[in-house]
Amino acid sequence: MNSIIIGVAGGTGSGKTTLTRRLKERFGDDMTVISYDNYYKAHDELTREERSRLNYDHPDAFDSDLLAEHLRALRAGETVACPVYDFSIYNRSKETLLIAPTGVIVVEGILIFADSKLRDLMDVKIFVDTDADVRILRRILRDVRHRDRSLESVIAQYLTTVKPMHEQFVEPSKRFADVIVPEGGKNLVALDLIIRRVEHHLRENQ
Repeated sequence: MNSIIIGVAGGTGSGKTTLTRRLKERFGDDMTVISYDNYYKAHDELTREERSRLNYDHPDAFDSDLLAEHLRALRAGETVACPVYDFSIYNRSKETLLIAPTGVIVVEGILIFADSKLRDLMDVKIFVDTDADVRILRRILRDVRHRDRSLESVIAQYLTTVKPMHEQFVEPSKRFADVIVPEGGKNLVALDLIIRRVEHHLRENQ
């Protein structure tokens, strides 16, 4: 397939998911979404407590080789078995998610622009840029409500790994973006421009 691959990057809680959801609402079955979070490396050899202390905000935490392999396969028209990550146990689950190729493939994740293997596969690179205080509040709400984390553990993780890794890897990767979108899916002007670009691709490749 002549799929267009769109990368949506940005810091934790920046609004990547909201932007991606808006695009999915527009393109429906023509669009496939892949979360970089599902490509965290498996650590079956460690206990839950040991896994909870790993640095999940460093590029080495992800299996980028597997994601790159899957993106190439999707572009070639093949269905892939995407891993499924379970945040409650800090490890991959035993399940996989079958993903079929579509005309639009969106890859979402904090560090997808930090790896040249992934960047080179993307036709459009979007960086969602949001103030740090807004991002940490969103992360706290998300992790406490949906990922079975305590408030204390979320704050500790933010200070020890999330913030330092954002400054070292995520923020510098912004320079690779084709488009920088303040406030993510709430930025209707930027969203409209992105939609028009994708519509053009779909028309040209019908």
